Amino acid sequence: MSILNVFKNDAFSTVEMTAAVERTPFKPAGLGTLGIFEDKPIRTTALAVEERDGILTIIPTSERGTAPKPRKTEKRKMRYFEVPRLAADDTIFASELQGIREFGEETVLMQIQAEVARRVAGPTGLTSNIEYTWERHRLGAVQGKLLDADGSVLYDWFEEFGVTQPSEIAFDLKGASTAGTLRKKCAGVVRAMQRASKGAWTPNTRVHAIAGDAFWDDFVSHPDVVQTYANWNAAVELRGGTAFSSMPFGDIDWQNYRGSDDNSEIAVAPDEVKFFPVGAPGVFQRALSPGESFQWINTLGKPVYIQMILDKDRDQWVKAEAYSYPLHICTRPEMLLRGKRGA
Repeated sequence: MSILNVFKNDAFSTVEMTAAVERTPFKPAGLGTLGIFEDKPIRTTALAVEERDGILTIIPTSERGTAPKPRKTEKRKMRYFEVPRLAADDTIFASELQGIREFGEETVLMQIQAEVARRVAGPTGLTSNIEYTWERHRLGAVQGKLLDADGSVLYDWFEEFGVTQPSEIAFDLKGASTAGTLRKKCAGVVRAMQRASKGAWTPNTRVHAIAGDAFWDDFVSHPDVVQTYANWNAAVELRGGTAFSSMPFGDIDWQNYRGSDDNSEIAVAPDEVKFFPVGAPGVFQRALSPGESFQWINTLGKPVYIQMILDKDRDQWVKAEAYSYPLHICTRPEMLLRGKRGA
């Protein structure tokens, strides 16, 4: 059996390959573990977001028998956002599979399936690169900006929704030795986020903080944190090292964020901290647009699409292509706060 004929097997069809990827357990990292982005599969290439500002007003007293004050109806706005396209491919040449031609037909199929699986869903395969990109998009969204691979801004959610980004909060982690100073800062963050939530805050909502390395090291050494954990079993961990760990403090869930190994491509700057809500319905969403092939037209979007392209002219290669059409959006950018280590 020729290699090309093997790839014509139903196991390598677009539908089967896409389904196989869906069955592969997702290996989330960092923000992916929080599950804050609600998947919204859509049938179009653009997402519509409707906004309506609710307003509460003080009703003045009036004389009996006079007309009541009319209620003002909220203004509504509709915004449309194009869903980004992620695409990558990997070509497998016949020469790379030369050694397995001597085996029987079933073994040929099994060997090729294993190699395709490695190229598509392995640790550094196509889908792993897409998942890696998702994390970058998630990190951008919790800061209010969706960034492309080159650092350019795809969407600035503050600008898109006409919101002024809150000022950066200064955390004096080194100089402030007075007990309670850090707790007061935390209380200010929680209050500000709740007041900006516009109905998105529920009893289960929590403030989450992802901190850079330098910020985190000073944070866990602050007197307020040390005193809080002094009588806890967790104090042992504080004394033993806390790199890339997490802990609750001041009604905020703190985490030393671990991004890419170069600490730059996907990272929180060493002196900075980012605050965002977890468990706030509708604040973070991931729209998933359908694939480009005829068979996916007007269907609900999937996280990843896999397609095999055959060299029908020379029978020398086969190309695996991976596509994803996600839009990571923050609908309440006014809830996103940021801080920096300093006096």
